[in-house]
Amino acid sequence: MLSRFLNGLYDRASRLNRANIIELVRESGGDGGSLLDLGCDDGSWTMELAKACKARSVFGVEKVEDAARRAEDRGLTVFRVDLNAHLDELGTDQFDIVHANQVIEHVTNVDLFVAETFRILKPGGWAVVSTENGSSWHNVFAAIMGWQIFSSTNISEKMSGLGNPCALHRGKPPYMGTWTHKTIFNYRGLIEIFKAHAFQRIEVAGAGYFPLPAYLGRLDPRHSAFITVRAQKPIDINQRTAS
Repeated sequence: MLSRFLNGLYDRASRLNRANIIELVRESGGDGGSLLDLGCDDGSWTMELAKACKARSVFGVEKVEDAARRAEDRGLTVFRVDLNAHLDELGTDQFDIVHANQVIEHVTNVDLFVAETFRILKPGGWAVVSTENGSSWHNVFAAIMGWQIFSSTNISEKMSGLGNPCALHRGKPPYMGTWTHKTIFNYRGLIEIFKAHAFQRIEVAGAGYFPLPAYLGRLDPRHSAFITVRAQKPIDINQRTAS
């Protein structure tokens, strides 16, 4: 019963988070252009994003071969590269929008991830990056209890739901190493990592507010379950000062 309730809360927050992402991508689209989805999986979500921003060309990065092939079947151009490394196959100043949903928390080097996102964006292009929020009220509660915060219960390949008796996946098969969480961002930290890499015009949208209705996360993104940052690469690269 508790598991069903928690899953319902998570699903509603996740749906609202995706609605936030769609809105931010739509606002970033302009007259259409190129969209890159980092960690595109089978491309189904990527194509929703492409429709929202009217992208004329759609790309993805996906290392899992089966998922990459399915994404290509949907019309994506897929790069089979590792997001933990330099994205050498992707050109500098190449994409109008770079998106990543629930990806940044899995990479081993967040500085490299954000720096490469900056490099491959065109001047004036937008990054839209979403992740879980370490400052959410349910994570604050878990920390007070001495539990692992919900957003970092999948840090081990040996045990899922580690350190938290209410974790959604506790008791289920453990995660693959590439699926474990490496860095959990709080509201301010997510903003400042993009500032540190010279992004400008940074804004944040929230979704989910466990155990209260998900829409309250939009009103208080500092404590929402999910946070999504939209940040722009400066149009004049010679004036790379964060704002």
